[in-house]
Amino acid sequence: MRSGAASRRDGAREWGFLGVSVFLANEQSLEVDLAGLRGLAELVLREEGFPADTELTLLLVDEDEITGYNRRFLHRDGPTDVLAFPVEILIPGVVPERDRNSPPLVVGDVIIAPAYVARQAEKEGVPFEDEMALMVTHGILHLLGYDHRADDDAERMEQRERDLMAMVGKVRP
Repeated sequence: MRSGAASRRDGAREWGFLGVSVFLANEQSLEVDLAGLRGLAELVLREEGFPADTELTLLLVDEDEITGYNRRFLHRDGPTDVLAFPVEILIPGVVPERDRNSPPLVVGDVIIAPAYVARQAEKEGVPFEDEMALMVTHGILHLLGYDHRADDDAERMEQRERDLMAMVGKVRP
């Protein structure tokens, strides 16, 4: 970890609700830490260097809903934990250049099924909150161009997930 990480971590908590717009819709019944998930999403965008007017949507849905999205958009049957729908094709670590008078940068939508994530966390023997944090972080990194198809890309993405989650006291399972 580079020097200054502790102060950066403390600063990340202060960033909480400044500038970045995370639209969060909770359309399911399982209890989740909405403020914590929103704060984590904001932190990920900030740490990746995105400007204060960046926008994204986090949508929490039940398993029937995510099954429908999975079938409709990815042509896969059954529920899943997280889906990410980017607005643009981005490159990891590269923030798109924008004119000062441009509209806000909208990076996309992350859809998560907390009930599915809860079962997954139980099966893996990890805290539900850590698994939810992973899903938020993972989904947003996909919006920002990260991928895990190739081993090198997967290693890079997983390390970035670990680093970001550590900033909020979570562990990547």
